[in-house]
Amino acid sequence: DMAPMMGVLEGVVMELGDCALPLLAGVLPTAKPEEAFKDVAAAFLVGFMPRKEGMERKDLLAGNVRIFKEQGQALDKVARRDVKVLVVGNPANTNALICSKYAPSIPKENFTAMTRLDQNRALSQVAAKVGVPVQNVKNVVIWGNHSSTQFPL
Repeated sequence: DMAPMMGVLEGVVMELGDCALPLLAGVLPTAKPEEAFKDVAAAFLVGFMPRKEGMERKDLLAGNVRIFKEQGQALDKVARRDVKVLVVGNPANTNALICSKYAPSIPKENFTAMTRLDQNRALSQVAAKVGVPVQNVKNVVIWGNHSSTQFPL
């Protein structure tokens, strides 16, 4: 499914070039995971299957399993053993688990999920409930899967 997205990827490459980031050594736009992950020290997995109207959660999960299984296998085969992997696409923690399952030679603690949207929602809900600005809310922790049943602790 990556071929139709190559145009978008080229746009991202141009955006990165426009940033003129002094520490960015290079960008390799590719639809081949083994090329992308060759000897990487850090992998940011931002691609995922978005949930579409009428789509069941099981359909979403099936699509993401295919994506993160392939990426996990490629990481396992060609990435550095100490690679740090950040998964962004929701459900991020589930996708990180799937990816790590298919990369058994990479320590599990090297995988993490960025659930920032969920964190921000929890902060906002707590602030609204107690009637304070969001910047006054501290130490909110989210736990569990990305779903409508989440609640802030």
